[in-house]
This record gives sequence, C-alpha cells and structure tokens, in this order.
Amino acid sequence: MKLLSQNYGKARVRVCKVLHDGPMQSVKELTVRVALSGDFESSYREADNSKVVPTDTCKNTINVLAYKHLGPDNEDFALVIADHFLARYEQVKSVTVEIEERLWNRLTIDGAPHPHSFAQSNRAKPFVKLTKSATTHELVSGVSEFIILKSTGSGFSDFPVCENTTLVPTTDRFLATSMKASWVWTRKPASYTAAVEAMLKAVVVPFANNFSVSVQATLWQMAQAAFDACPEISQITFALPNLHFLLINLQPFGIENKNELFVPIDEPHGQIEATIARE
Repeated sequence: MKLLSQNYGKARVRVCKVLHDGPMQSVKELTVRVALSGDFESSYREADNSKVVPTDTCKNTINVLAYKHLGPDNEDFALVIADHFLARYEQVKSVTVEIEERLWNRLTIDGAPHPHSFAQSNRAKPFVKLTKSATTHELVSGVSEFIILKSTGSGFSDFPVCENTTLVPTTDRFLATSMKASWVWTRKPASYTAAVEAMLKAVVVPFANNFSVSVQATLWQMAQAAFDACPEISQITFALPNLHFLLINLQPFGIENKNELFVPIDEPHGQIEATIARE
C-alpha cells in the first residue's frame, strides 16, 4: 500500500482572550484548527508513535501562544502558531492553521462606548406570535439569540454549599447569555419596530452598568428597564442560558492566568427563566 497524503492535529480549539487598552477592554473569541503534515508515515505503516505530537499538546500550545501572543490581528496569531510547530518539531514539514472569530460589538451606553460590555445583536432573530379568536386576542413579540456578554462586573457568591458543591464563589467573572425574550402587548404602540428597538436598547443598560450578583438579579433589572421603555407591554418573559467562559489552567506551563484566557463552552449550561408582570 502507498500513503498518498495525511495530516492530523486539533480542531475546534476555542479560546477567548480579554485585550486591555487602559480602562477599555475588548474580547477576542476564536475557534482554531491546526493540522500538521510531514514525516509521520511510520506512525501509519509501523505503528510507531515516536514522531507523533499529541493532539492534546497541539491544544495546549494554542492556549499558551494565545496567552502570550494573541492580539488584534488573527493573521499574526496564525503565523505564530505555524512558526512554533515548524521550529519545534523537525518531523513537521507543513502546518495548516484555520481561525474563525466570533465578533463582539461594543455596547454604547448613554451615548458612550462601554469599556467592557459587548453584544452580537446582528444574530438576534425577532419573532411574533398572535393568538386570536372571536373573543380573545394575544399578541406576543420577541427576540431570540440576542447574545450579550460582559467580561467583568459580575460575580456569584453566598450560595448554598453541600457535599456536591465545587463552584468557587467569585466577584469577577464573565456574564454572557444568548437571550430569548418575549413580551405581551396590551395596546398598539405608534410603531412596533421603534418600540422594540427602544426596549432592546433599554434592557442592555442594567446588564452593562450594574454589578451582577446573579443572573436572576440581572434579569429582574432588565425587566424593569423594559417596562420603563415600553409602556405598551404588560409582561415579559426571559430565558437566559449561561454561556460559560472557564479560566484555562496554565500553571502546568509556568503561567499564572490572571483572568485573561478562557475556554468558551455552552454545554452544559445554566438555564434561568422567568416571566415578570407589571404590578
């Protein structure tokens, strides 16, 4: 038999890095794939692993290089990754690096760019549900996949602890969610579009500005903001699943990760839901 081609590596390595520019923070969230080609035929023909760089090492290398070198330009980071593997392993003759970025747009609060809060409003999907009969009428509007994030200004502590508790209390963590919200109209506004736009602009203000002691508390504040911005609605329902950003342990590599490099995960996730009505 003849080995015509081969490559291997690590795919869907997800990292999120907080970049600092004075008091302003920005967030880089990447999904990275690295593929190595070269002198690996013996691993196929002879079951010889002596030249096979573990894919787990590939993942760890991406994490370490992200911590040390990831900046605004993904092209520069790809070059760093490729140069590392080519210089470190003589059996590696070719490296392919693929990077996808999830873009986070900075929120504008009270007319000013917010230092550490972001949204992916371009992914938000509006929807409408009308339930009507000869005697009843209920019009519900909403939005799903409204992804919002802040890289600090959130914590979670003072929760019950039992023999199965491993979560460490914190006063500094990511708060991110793919928000689904729906609301019941009690009367027609001058413009549904304008009313929804005003409401969505309002609900992100407490999210961004207020310190979050829990998703539940932040949900309550967002509902109050929605009611204040849109008097035509009588109740609002939120579903706020956690989009977790877990601190990557770099201590095995002699690095103290000071809340800078995270792995984004969405499974399993916390699911917080509530329906709130006016008094």
